[in-house]
Amino acid sequence: MRELVEFLARALVEDPDSVGVEEIDEGGEVVLEVSVAPDDLGRVIGRSGRVANALRSVARAAATHEERRVMVEILEE
Repeated sequence: MRELVEFLARALVEDPDSVGVEEIDEGGEVVLEVSVAPDDLGRVIGRSGRVANALRSVARAAATHEERRVMVEILEE
């Protein structure tokens, strides 16, 4: 799951080396915290949050195979 979100985020940004995804397990629920360079934050969020919502949708769809709930959070530094 983490690898999928990291792959997608790296494809969106100009500085793929700055992308970091941390996976936190909170009692059966997985939280993926995505961090990017400040200049790339807008690319990951997108206009009106469309890109961020698309990332969340893909992660949720991939999680149905594992029967787990996944949340994707984009961190602002």
